[in-house]
Amino acid sequence: MQKLLEQSLDWVDARYPVKKVWDEHLAKYYAPKNFNFLYYFGSLALVILVIQIVSGIFLTMHYKPDANMAFASVEYIMRDVEWGWLIRYMHSTGASFFFIVVYMHMYRGLIYGSYRGPRELLWIVGMVIFVTLMAEAFMGYLLPWGNMSYWGAQVIISLFGAIPFIGDWLAEFIRGDFVIADATLNRFFALHVAALPLVLVGLVFAHLVALHKVGSNNPDGIEIKQNKGPDGIPVDGIPFHPYYTVKDIMATVFFLILFAAVMFFVPELGGWFLEHDNFMPANVLQTPPEIVPLWYFTPYYSILRATTTDMIYVLYGVTVAMAILTVISVKDIRAKGATVVVAAVVLVALNILQPKLWGVILMGSSLMVFFGLPWLDRSPVKSIRYRGWMFKTALTIFIVSFFVLGFLGTQPATGLNTRIAMVGTVLYFLFFLLMPWYTTFDKTKPLPERVTE
Repeated sequence: MQKLLEQSLDWVDARYPVKKVWDEHLAKYYAPKNFNFLYYFGSLALVILVIQIVSGIFLTMHYKPDANMAFASVEYIMRDVEWGWLIRYMHSTGASFFFIVVYMHMYRGLIYGSYRGPRELLWIVGMVIFVTLMAEAFMGYLLPWGNMSYWGAQVIISLFGAIPFIGDWLAEFIRGDFVIADATLNRFFALHVAALPLVLVGLVFAHLVALHKVGSNNPDGIEIKQNKGPDGIPVDGIPFHPYYTVKDIMATVFFLILFAAVMFFVPELGGWFLEHDNFMPANVLQTPPEIVPLWYFTPYYSILRATTTDMIYVLYGVTVAMAILTVISVKDIRAKGATVVVAAVVLVALNILQPKLWGVILMGSSLMVFFGLPWLDRSPVKSIRYRGWMFKTALTIFIVSFFVLGFLGTQPATGLNTRIAMVGTVLYFLFFLLMPWYTTFDKTKPLPERVTE
């Protein structure tokens, strides 16, 4: 039997590089030996992607992308389809867990400098995955055709109308109609179940290829490929299989236990994973008391709501301060001139454009600014283990502001909440805008010659 299996494998391998792929990406892919639990989240993201695709396929077998039948079809899945409630809760719980895992994956990248060279392209592909995932979640958010889904999508799509010249046309194009209606539901369904999942799978494949090309980062931020033994193998590396595959399997088991606990016992999680208003059908005549997106959108929603007329004055001050700081710091006269021109354009735009449009710009910029991290960070070291107090303080303030903005995005937009959100928004962006300075002047510790345990 064993000989037959070996012959079969040899026959397949002669026609498809099974052994070559196995060796390059598992058995002979050498990863740093000092990985910690934060490195589990990349593998867990793959696990959830599979869960979402499989559960989504079964949901589409019974879901009706029709404005008159969508909500009833979801109720039918929950009540009459065998194990339908399990599939629906698996998909809804998986959506929130997907973002938890991805945010932890990004956090690990921030603290250990995984966005630094030679992993710039790896980081950029990862951020494209994140933006695509947000689009995928937003498209799926409308599909239950509950009241919060309907009005939440109404608010988000209407934001595109604030864009000068093309705003009304763009909002109408996204909706497919003058209002959110059957055409909107149909195109969101097509994008959610076909187009965006294909894009996500392709991007994940590109992400893994880029990862295995440059190698994994580690908590010390040391490139293990630069220290190889006589056999050409990194002295601080170990084969990914079986050493890390076994650990990933154990992490997946514990993760699935937690996932199942939420799915079976608290799938709504007090309205954080499934809002109470979404258990009522969409009603164009009844707006929910507070239109609040799901928790993974709330930090950016809070930035949008914080951009009021008062916030424009704050942006004046930030623009002028950043321009002065840049002009004083740079030595190139052309860079000084470009800084003055850009600052002048921004100040003029602040006078011309409406606060609503600036809210949309800031909300989009809060995502796009992550793409620039590889070039904003000027520190000679990558890992937070060897950075000084400046970076640690800045990162702590950024994380706190992110959580505060996320919480405020779930609360009514009162005067005090808006003021706090304005402060949180400024702190959020200053983490990126001031990074070239505090990473340059921050005192760092010397790197060890080899990775530490």
